[in-house]
Amino acid sequence: MTTSTPVSGPSIELRIGGMTCASCANRIERKLNKIDGVAATVNYATEKATVTVPDGYDPAQLLAEVENAGYSAALPTPEKPAPPGETGETDDPERVSLRHRLTGSVLLSVPVIAMAMIPTLQFTYWQWASLVLAAPVIVWAAWPFHRAAWANLRHATATMDTLISLGTLSAFLWSLYALFFGTAGTPGMKHPF
Repeated sequence: MTTSTPVSGPSIELRIGGMTCASCANRIERKLNKIDGVAATVNYATEKATVTVPDGYDPAQLLAEVENAGYSAALPTPEKPAPPGETGETDDPERVSLRHRLTGSVLLSVPVIAMAMIPTLQFTYWQWASLVLAAPVIVWAAWPFHRAAWANLRHATATMDTLISLGTLSAFLWSLYALFFGTAGTPGMKHPF
């Protein structure tokens, strides 16, 4: 059993991108702590890593290690003071993208759920309309999960993203099979309530 010596030196804060669950934060923390002379803690909620390094340590090595793990990292940029009269709160592009994906998912999923649960809404070929409405949710709205699962697969790890991606894709592929090769695509087919 090896004992680690306490690290003394400057503390560097990194902004971490691409984390989607606590498992991601743990993985980055383990990778950084394997570097000689480095002690790191990663906070998933704030998307930041606090790293204590020896004097004269090059932060580029930390950034490279995080990127080798499949995530993005950057040194924080100094915040500019907000102009008078502005709150300083702006939506970053990632948050805007997630908001659009959520809105699109809700608008497309509600009719699918309603048609599947309420027999009076099940018109002829309703199941094909459900396919057209559900496909963008599985492909476009869930794209961040699929992208993260693929990145984790390339690094031989699995996270919650892997479960979500596999689960939704499996259900979607089974539904496609049932529609095209089973009886689910039969015109006039109805589900009871």
